[in-house]
Amino acid sequence: MKILLTNDDGIYAPGLAAIEHALRQLGDVYVVAPSKEQSGVSHSITFLTPLMVKKVFVNNKHWGWTVDGSPADCVKLGISAIVPERPDLIVSGINGGLNAGINIIYSGTVAAAVEGVFYGITSIAVSLEYDENEPFYQAADWAVDVIKKILEKKDRQPRLYNINIPLAALRKNKAETKVVGMDVTQYWESFERRTDPLGRFYYWLTGRPDPRQPKPEKPIRMTDMTALTQGFISVTPLNYDMTHQSQLDIMESWDLNPVNKQTGNDKSAHTGPTIRTTMKN
Repeated sequence: MKILLTNDDGIYAPGLAAIEHALRQLGDVYVVAPSKEQSGVSHSITFLTPLMVKKVFVNNKHWGWTVDGSPADCVKLGISAIVPERPDLIVSGINGGLNAGINIIYSGTVAAAVEGVFYGITSIAVSLEYDENEPFYQAADWAVDVIKKILEKKDRQPRLYNINIPLAALRKNKAETKVVGMDVTQYWESFERRTDPLGRFYYWLTGRPDPRQPKPEKPIRMTDMTALTQGFISVTPLNYDMTHQSQLDIMESWDLNPVNKQTGNDKSAHTGPTIRTTMKN
């Protein structure tokens, strides 16, 4: 099996090294990862500047490639130009920090997996709840066990999965998995206002709840977020098709044609304001 491995924490992240080592039992692993941390970049790609690529060596042995771009860039370039054969599997992670709930939308880790499915390759994102002690190697062993079982049971179609591992499971040394949906509850984060040395104020996203906002309602069914808070490893099958199918069926009967207006030769009706920039002397 040919496995393309990437992440959004960068080529030197410990989570990447841990799961690269664990994935070797499944096949040949090709590491193509960003040159620096790309957390929160979602599915951004680089097309206005060239992508610089360098080989990375560990103990004088070629270990992988680093790309001066986003996680999605790494997958696109890995499939198209770096990996000698088309990969059978794409893994993104292990991310340092959970990627569950609406954070899936912002995640560069998950976006890399989504990019893999665009190419018709089963792709799996893996994340570990943040801890400064970084128990990545234990998490990597569990993640690869879950990946093996997914590959054994899934159908022949390319699929997209999101795996999150809570610290509570590692501390109890008890690996129980729940297949659950994505939690779409709105999470209101607060910003901290600070002042720079020149007296200018700026804002920094804290990651903590905003006390001024209402507390989110608890979901009726178990989700990835509730499973993680109960100490379960969450596995969520994802889909990148953002079409609201039920609304599509309803709206197909709507008449949404714009009104045809007679404007004659009045060109001003079709022009907006003129915007100019000038160089200041």
